[in-house]
Amino acid sequence: MEFFRSSNIDWLGKKWYFLGFSLIFSVAGVLSLAFWHGLPLGVDFKGGTEIRVHFDSAPNEDHIRTALDKAGVRDFRTQRISATGQQGNDEMIALPLSTASDAAHDQGRAAVEAALTAGYHDSGFSVLQVDIVGPTAGQQLRHQALLATIYSLVGMLIYLWFRFELIYGVAAVVAVFHDTLITVGAFSLTGQEISLTVIAALLTLIGYSMNDTIVVFDRIRENLALSRRETLGTVVNRSINQTLSRTVLTSGLTFLTVLSLYLFGGEVLHGFSFALVIGILIGTYSSIAVAAPMLVAYQDWRASRGKQVTLPAAKGVAPKGARNVKPGKK
Repeated sequence: MEFFRSSNIDWLGKKWYFLGFSLIFSVAGVLSLAFWHGLPLGVDFKGGTEIRVHFDSAPNEDHIRTALDKAGVRDFRTQRISATGQQGNDEMIALPLSTASDAAHDQGRAAVEAALTAGYHDSGFSVLQVDIVGPTAGQQLRHQALLATIYSLVGMLIYLWFRFELIYGVAAVVAVFHDTLITVGAFSLTGQEISLTVIAALLTLIGYSMNDTIVVFDRIRENLALSRRETLGTVVNRSINQTLSRTVLTSGLTFLTVLSLYLFGGEVLHGFSFALVIGILIGTYSSIAVAAPMLVAYQDWRASRGKQVTLPAAKGVAPKGARNVKPGKK
């Protein structure tokens, strides 16, 4: 099945539009992370206590806050949760990290239950879930999540270095970093917390985006071996068009799957599916609009400095607008 059997889109001719799009979303994400909302870490990373309470009828959040204030609970945060098939009768009460003692977190849970029992009479309630993470565990999880991301990027860079050439690996890693930055920026802009499941989604996104990029790179390398008298820009454009049907089919079907998870998967999978919804869209885009054009930009930069281009299967590819010279001839 091919949706674009004979497409002839000039992708490189639209590179400035792509650059503008990437800059807008990347800068917005960086500004949000640095100045506006910061990195919205969940209880898995920053530590603290999260208590999920189910009420028999729709709760009045003002009454909940009043009851907790009277009981002496401070610096808490409440958030209504609407799970699939329910009418929004669940409330998440988050207590900040205040001490390294696990007993203190248990006391926080007991204080919340006592406050609701004594001061909230609108309906009955039950505690569904309690997540308690100490400061040491949160710090270790942050460190391990950062290392997992860095190791995956370095491993893929080394693989592409040997499989193709260093510039291919650099282009792919830059594209994946671009995807991750925009996805994390989306979490900051929307105020959604980053949990362990979101980190799993980001690592999944890295692998998915890298796989899509490798498919395009492999087609570029094949076409370079068959079309030595064409410029690299022409070969890159044709390669992207040749893989466009495959990209739309695989990415489109995967996107529909994660979109269904986002819409119908409930609150537990909300962060995971949101990361994949954003990531698949941006990852597919970056394979076409970020990674591949970097190869042409690298060639143009080398040519401007009068240096030989050493792309695999493209040795002897002349600068844009010139005829190629067969290897071994001057």
